[in-house]
Amino acid sequence: MWKGATRRGLLGAAALAGLGPHAVRAQSADAGYPDRPVRMIVPFPPGQAADLFGRLVADELSKRWPQRVFVENRAGGAGAVGMEAGARATPDGYTLVVGTSGTLGINPSVLPNLPYDAERDFAAISNIFTLPLVVVAHPASGLDSLRTVLARAKEEPGRLNYASAGPGTAQHLAMEMLAHRAGVRMTHVPYRGSGPAMADLIAGNVPLMMDSLASALPQVQSGRVRALAITGRERVKQLPDTPTVAESGLAGYEALGWSGLVAPAATPPAILARINADVVAILRDPAIARRMVEMGGFPAPGTPEEFSSFIRGEMAKWRGVARDANVRLEG
Repeated sequence: MWKGATRRGLLGAAALAGLGPHAVRAQSADAGYPDRPVRMIVPFPPGQAADLFGRLVADELSKRWPQRVFVENRAGGAGAVGMEAGARATPDGYTLVVGTSGTLGINPSVLPNLPYDAERDFAAISNIFTLPLVVVAHPASGLDSLRTVLARAKEEPGRLNYASAGPGTAQHLAMEMLAHRAGVRMTHVPYRGSGPAMADLIAGNVPLMMDSLASALPQVQSGRVRALAITGRERVKQLPDTPTVAESGLAGYEALGWSGLVAPAATPPAILARINADVVAILRDPAIARRMVEMGGFPAPGTPEEFSSFIRGEMAKWRGVARDANVRLEG
């Protein structure tokens, strides 16, 4: 019965409605979604901004959906390990990936053998947040301002070490952009995530770090590290006494971190639309927005088209930074 008139009638009605067979399949795929747990890959270790905000969204989706969304941290290779796993996953909506300024915006310009294509292998869903980065120092380092940092770097080229969440991250490229603009040279000490880097900063093993506001904020508030400069255009209310990099002598400087949700490229459009609608509703909830600001980030909901355009713009921006600062990673 299905192979005859019934199937033809369904497709004919869909065509009359301005749809086609692909749209019918997408709508059918969306009908019972999700009917099993959904995996959200975070391509970095626990503790940094992508993980913190990814877990917040996963928890809220779990409240809205009949199935749980669980976070899987797959760190390594400047986020490439987790991104490749996401790109190769079955495109059925049951694997989502937290793409970041590093993995989608920066890696294409600095990693010569990237195992995924940032544009072709993923379908954009929505940005989750944007946030400024912050230059932080150990309180006993003698680095009490960004001007002091730059003065020391000029006096002793290459001897001042700074930590980051890893090679090719926004933290790494933002500090390289800062050093290039200031005409100084510092030595990058990469870690496998913000957590290990911050632990070494607090222990005094490295004097300086570029980190996301979200992951550094608790340590700044506790007095374990000192905030020297914010990388956004304006000061933030979480740290109102901390000047921007531009205020500290590098006019026009700005660098932001961000994370958003993507899925394997062939994921049905109806499922992408369903996820987008729920994620946007979460990010526009006043209570969730307040929580995100308290954590150091700013919600950035949008359409898949807007997020896709944003990603392309970030790729172009960081391509220029990588070229100007001569950053090229092995791998």
